Amino acid sequence: MLEILIKFRYYYIIGIRNTLIISFIALILGTALGVLLSMMSISKKKILNLIAKIYIEFVRGTPLMVQILLVYFGASDLFKVDVNAFVAGLIAVALNSAAYVSEIIRSGIQSIDKGQMEAGRSLGLTERQTMRTIIMPQAVRNILPALGNEFVTLIKETSIASTIGVAELMFGTRKVQAASYEGVDPLIWATLFYFIMTFTMSNLVSMIERRLSHK
Repeated sequence: MLEILIKFRYYYIIGIRNTLIISFIALILGTALGVLLSMMSISKKKILNLIAKIYIEFVRGTPLMVQILLVYFGASDLFKVDVNAFVAGLIAVALNSAAYVSEIIRSGIQSIDKGQMEAGRSLGLTERQTMRTIIMPQAVRNILPALGNEFVTLIKETSIASTIGVAELMFGTRKVQAASYEGVDPLIWATLFYFIMTFTMSNLVSMIERRLSHK
């Protein structure tokens, strides 16, 4: 079993690296889009509420695999743009994450007492200024741990991107299986690496959550 890891370590190293890269960039992009969607979902304009709700419900109501295939094949068929597997996987995971992050941010904002907004307005601040300087700094305490958990989720979900040939950990594991003619041992190593990544991130999230709760 150890021989497989030593002999095919390159596949695992590349797979782990790409898994973390996709997860991290997808979280950043998903958070940026998630902020926009959350602002739309709590906006007083009904059309913005509707657009955000349709997007969120559609993404959360369809499998990530379908979304990845739709981005990968749809980019060339619908928009006549050639997108390689890595970029397509990254875009699909980011778009998927945005729907969940938007709900995290919306919940974080709505967890703040409404009196905070009224207090800011009474001080002469606009609604946007109050949101930026009073509401969001308080909401961050609730949002950050949840975003950390979303990153853990993304690490596991990137395995689906292997269906279109993205060289993440699961894709590398299949390469090892094919090259070594072993079915179980490569999967055991992949499982161990996924556990190490998610366990480490979960503990970091817990540590951040404890520090924030003491402030």
